[in-house]
This record gives sequence, C-alpha cells and structure tokens, in this order.
Amino acid sequence: MYNNRKIRKKTLAGKMFMKIQSETKDLTKGPIAKGIILFTIPLFFGQLLQQFYNIADAWVIGNFSDNASFAAVSSSASLVFLIVGFFQGIALGGGVVISRYFGAKDEKMTVKAVDTNVLFGIISSAAMTLIGVTFTPMILKLMHVPSNVLPQSIMYFRIYFAGSATIIMYNTFMSIMRAFGDSVHPLYYLAVSSVMNVVMDLVFVAIFHWGVAGAASATVLAQGLSAILCALRMRKNQGAAKLSFRRIRYYPEIMKEVLRQGLPTGIQNSVISIGNIVVQTNVNAFGEFAMSGMGAHSKIEGFVFVPIQSLALCLTTFVSQNLGAREYKRAKRGALFGVVSCVIVSEFIGLISFTFAPMFIGIFTNSAEAVHYGVIQARTTTLFYFLLAFSHAAAGILRGCGKAMVPMVTMLGFWCGFRILYVTTAIHFIPVFRTISAAYPITWSLSSIVFLWFLLRTDWVHAFENN
Repeated sequence: MYNNRKIRKKTLAGKMFMKIQSETKDLTKGPIAKGIILFTIPLFFGQLLQQFYNIADAWVIGNFSDNASFAAVSSSASLVFLIVGFFQGIALGGGVVISRYFGAKDEKMTVKAVDTNVLFGIISSAAMTLIGVTFTPMILKLMHVPSNVLPQSIMYFRIYFAGSATIIMYNTFMSIMRAFGDSVHPLYYLAVSSVMNVVMDLVFVAIFHWGVAGAASATVLAQGLSAILCALRMRKNQGAAKLSFRRIRYYPEIMKEVLRQGLPTGIQNSVISIGNIVVQTNVNAFGEFAMSGMGAHSKIEGFVFVPIQSLALCLTTFVSQNLGAREYKRAKRGALFGVVSCVIVSEFIGLISFTFAPMFIGIFTNSAEAVHYGVIQARTTTLFYFLLAFSHAAAGILRGCGKAMVPMVTMLGFWCGFRILYVTTAIHFIPVFRTISAAYPITWSLSSIVFLWFLLRTDWVHAFENN
C-alpha cells in the first residue's frame, strides 16, 4: 500500500514537472545549434530593446536639451552599472543554480532556488535605493564631473536610484524565467515597456521640458511596468516555475549556493565599473565634449554587446542545464558553437562600426567636436570586438559550469586593475585621448589569453562534481 502511494506520488510529481517543462525550454534535448539559436533570438531582441532603454534618454536629451544635460545622461553608464551590475551578477548566479536543478529534474530544490532568488531581489532593492540616493553626490564629485554638469547628474542619478526596485526586480524575474528556458515572455514585456519609455521620454523632456528629471522618471516607470508584467506571468505558471510570495522562505543552504555562484559575478561587475569610472574620470579631464563623444560612442557600442551578451547568457543556461543532466559532450559541443558564433558576429559588427563611426556618433550629438572624440574611441576599439566577444562567451561558459570565480578574478585583474594602472600611467607619458581608448583592446586581449587556457586545459565539464 505504501509503495503504491509512493509510486502515485512520483507519477504526479513527474506529470507536474512535465507541465513546467512545457511552459519553459529544456536545452538538454534536440539539435544543439537549433536549441541555442532559438533560445538566443528572444534574448537578442530583449537585449536590443534594453539598449533602446539606454539610448532613448540620451537621444531625447541630446536633441531637446543642452549639451550639459546630454553629458550628464550619456556619462551615466559606468556609475549605474557599478551598483546595478552587482545585483545583476547575483541574479545571474541564482539563475545558474535554478538551471542546474531544473536540468537535474529536482523540483523541490528548484522551488527553493526560485524563492531564494526572489527574496534576495527584494532585500537588494531596499539596499540599492539607500546606497544610490545617499552616495550619488560624493561619487560624482570623486569622478570630477564638471561643475556645469554636476547638478543635472545628481538629479538624474537620485531619481534613477530612488526607483531602483523596479530595475532589480525586473532583472530578478527575468533571470528566473531564463533559467527555466523561457526567453520569450521577458522579450514581450520589455517591448511594451520600451515603447512606454520612448513615449514618456518625449512627453517629459520634449513637451514638458523636465530635462534629466524627465528622462530618469521615464526609465524608472517603464522598468516598473516590465517588472509587473513578468511577475504576473510567473504567477500563472505551475509548480516550481510559479511565483508565490506566500511561499517565500529563507533557505540558508540555497542562499549560500546562490551567493557562491552570483557573488563573484556581482563583485566582478561592480569592480570593473570602478575601472571604467577611473577611465571616465580621465575622459572628464578633456572636457564636456569629450564626455559627450565618449558617451555617444558607448550608446553605439551598447548594440555590439547585444549579440555578445545574448550568446553569453544563453551559454550559461545551456551549459548549466546540460551539466545538471550530465550531458557532458553536449555541453562541450554547445560551448564551441556558441563561442565561434559570438566571435564571428561581433567582428562583423565591429567592421561596420569602424566604417560608419562618424555617422553613428552624429545620431546622438550635433557637436563636431564631440563627434571627433567619439570617432577616436570607435576607431581605436571596434576592430578588436572579437576579443571582447570571446572573453564574454568564455565567461558565460565558466559561470554555467559553476566556476564563476575564474571570470571574476580574470576580469578584475585585467579589466579593472590593469586598466586603471595603464590609464593612470600612460596618460602622463602620452596625454592624448587615444591613449585612454587603447585601454580597452589591450585588456580584452589579456583576458582572452587566460580564458582560452582555462577552456582548453581544465576539466570544466566536471566542475560541479569536483566542487
């Protein structure tokens, strides 16, 4: 009798898990290339829409406000990512944990991992709001933001961080959905909120003339909409994929695992941003036109990150699910396909960016001097995008197999430590703008060498068993 109940219970659990899988995507089965491409396409368009979030503020401000306001918004990326990137890293690590348990068909642990990620997102939202609102003026002054730009920068960041819960919870929900193989619904919701963001940008800035305050408010409100839509979708799911705030509990063993996987990436993102802030500080010394030119190029470069980041995210989920299912050969073949695809696509985009740099930079600023600085940055870095792509793809693979410490140490060492050392030293000997621009291809080259060694010389496919 007991055995019959046990069999019925297992059968019911199996049916429930099959229902979850029907709402998500199991990357442990089917053709590898097709599975990666189909999973990456929604990620690609999602990242593309995210870039429209990033450029909408800059474009509207650049065309309907003054250069000081544009400089304030366009130079925001490094500081925003300093704080946001930390929590995004934790969410990515949490997604790795969920993917592994999902691939192993362990529903109980999958539920715990989902609940732990949501709880951490809620706690992080409160922390980020406090940190951002409190320390924004001090950080901007340390960055030597010009006095004519500083008031607008403070206003923009304080509004942005006051609404940081919308940004963190969207990224948390999105990471959970992607961990289950659902990259489609986040795309739908991001599309809706992107349109809302552009419309509100035009209304708040072009019509109401609220300047940077309007741009920041539009971003926060639009991100809030995407977070709500993700939450509503997850509430409709079944089993482990269902969002239930009443079900949320603190599981210390899962939180430890989430932090072990996510903390290295979070620290990496934040500390790399410190390196970029040092670079931005040196750019600021060349004046507001250099800030505008560098900011305009960063908006263009954001589109280069779309295929790179999309494939890197896909590789993390693909590798994690397949290693959880002990599909070692499949994980290696998928990793190779992902890396090669990422390198080829990014270099093609780099060639286009190099060729049409003046036209692309001119989209965001009408200043000839600002365009001049932007073109210098573009034509120093774009031909080396294949190195940037390889580093990100390799990092995605290593995070997927549980070796998040490797990309953290590598990127901190080169993209932060060495980048700071190079910029602060070289600018004294060669005090021209191109010296700063060269920091990026140099550090991408060094990280690529280390990642190549790890992928070829270490047994990363058995990393979970060896931990």
